[in-house]
Order: sequence, then structure tokens, then C-alpha cells
Amino acid sequence: MMRRALTAAREARDCGEIPVGAVVAQGDRILSVARVEREKARDPTAHAEILALRRAAEALGAWRLTGCALYSTLEPCPMCAGAAHAAQISRLVYATPSPKSGYAGTLHNIPSDSRLNHTFPVTRGVLEGEAADLLREFFREERHNAPRKSSDTPQFGTPEATI
Repeated sequence: MMRRALTAAREARDCGEIPVGAVVAQGDRILSVARVEREKARDPTAHAEILALRRAAEALGAWRLTGCALYSTLEPCPMCAGAAHAAQISRLVYATPSPKSGYAGTLHNIPSDSRLNHTFPVTRGVLEGEAADLLREFFREERHNAPRKSSDTPQFGTPEATI
């Protein structure tokens, strides 16, 4: 399942999106596959996990995804971890942690927060190296190819000021 999520992540990269892919499966049956589509849709919520959960719910004809697992190439952000909780998935599997936005064990742990009405197990590190390399390569390329904009220069203090 994670290999299929990585394929979706590569498809996202090839479309100029952040390379994150997700799969929702019920046992061995894939219900949905998604990739990030924020740029294409101009939608800040078009994360791979959100789209995969929506499509899986549509495939099942129910919003409750009990008995399903969500596979993601990147640790879910607060929104995606919250959506997994709301969908009542039974399991989360992710490849690489997200040190700046991870809400499945890094910055917070929605899946195991006992204050919530639903918790679910998390498996971390499945094909972590491949997913991390894909993200590092994407951001390295983005930084290298990014045109310098006047907005990149601080508008306060001296021209040497850095943000």
C-alpha cells in the first residue's frame, strides 16, 4: 500500500505539487488513492490524505471508515490527522515524520489522544527513506529553481536584514 502511495507522491511531484500520496484500504482492497492537488485545485485543503478519505467514503457510501487503514507518505498535519479521526479509521501508516507539522506523533498525537472519542494505532517509518528522499529532492529543486521576487527581500530595516 505504501508503494502505491509513493507512486501517487511521484505523480504529485511531476505535476509541480508537494510529493505526498495517500491510500485508503480495507484489508487488501484499495478504496482510494490520492495525491496532493493544492496547486491544481487552488484549494488549501486538497491534501492527499483528505482527498483519499473523501474518495474512500464515496466508494463505501458511508463517512465512517471503520475497518480501513490510511497510508500516507508523510505524517499527517493537524487537518489530516483530524480528518482521519473524524472518519474513524482503524489504522494509520505513514512513511516519514513531519517535524514542522506532524500531528501523528511528532508535534502532537491525535491518533492516541485519549481525550478524543476515537483513537487508532499508528505505524511509522514504512519506506521512510524513499519518502524522505522524494521530499528532500523536491524542496532542493524548488529552492534552486525559485525565482527571486522583490517580496523575498525584507521590507523593513536595512537591505541586509534577514527574516
